[in-house]
Amino acid sequence: MNKKAVIFGIKGTILTKDEKDLIKSGKPWGIILFSRNIKNTDQLRDLILSIRDIVKDKQYPIMIDQEGGRVSRLNKLIDLSIFSQSYFAKLYQQDKNFFIYSYKIYTDVVCGIFKNVGINIITSPVLDVRRNKSHNIIGDRSFSTNPDTVSKIGQFCIDLYTKNKIATVIKHMPGHGSANCDSHYDLPIIKLKKKELIKKDFKPFKTCNSFFAMTAHALYQDYDPIYSATHSKIVINKVIRNKIGFKGILISDDISMKALKYDLKNNAVRALDAGCNLILHCNAKISEMSKLIKILPTIDRFTQKKTSQFYNFLG
Repeated sequence: MNKKAVIFGIKGTILTKDEKDLIKSGKPWGIILFSRNIKNTDQLRDLILSIRDIVKDKQYPIMIDQEGGRVSRLNKLIDLSIFSQSYFAKLYQQDKNFFIYSYKIYTDVVCGIFKNVGINIITSPVLDVRRNKSHNIIGDRSFSTNPDTVSKIGQFCIDLYTKNKIATVIKHMPGHGSANCDSHYDLPIIKLKKKELIKKDFKPFKTCNSFFAMTAHALYQDYDPIYSATHSKIVINKVIRNKIGFKGILISDDISMKALKYDLKNNAVRALDAGCNLILHCNAKISEMSKLIKILPTIDRFTQKKTSQFYNFLG
């Protein structure tokens, strides 16, 4: 399994020649889809088939950045914009039986689309514990300010997708809920003490089981005052792997986000060196992708093993 340790975004609704060449020769681990890649169901299915035809792999990882609510990439197929995680958490608080019924219908609809077109990984659920004073970049993308509620609904969400043979990516590990700014543009500094982080922010990630997790581009000052979680050996080894106990494949958040302070190549290499298993690069700029594919290593033995487990899960 000689895949490169990277997941790329693509530009449009069909592959360009450069993208075809890059996928064929570069062998990225997987592809992530966004709204820009979706026009209708037939087009999306054809796009995914064309990717899998290039790599000669019927189970090739095709991920979509789909959460519901504000982060809904399927809206050209079905409008899911009201179904934020916060929306479902309110149902949970009001009537747990109705919540279970409603969330199952929602998840079955989403999974039905995925199975029809060939998507096998969803970047959901968001397990960040919201704070009343935290930046709105999380907001209603979070289930709740209560870590127990986030944990319970988060695992229920994962179980529903698992039954449908869709793998989940829990995010943003080890917890983005108290961020004071948008990591797309700046680096959030988390000043909370370890005791509160362990009690609240880490708890949902510790209790929920997922094949994949995504790092937070946030600096946890009480653990590592220098590097963001994505670039921190301390946070990844001591917190994510040991304190939280995450055993799956760890994916960086998008390395082209401005929270990371180095150039693109450095952001990628430093993330892998810190302990990320895969790099996420979303903007579909072919010049950047071509540079990255030349310097990034093939996936290590751990990631090979976990990828094989993921393939076995798909059946």
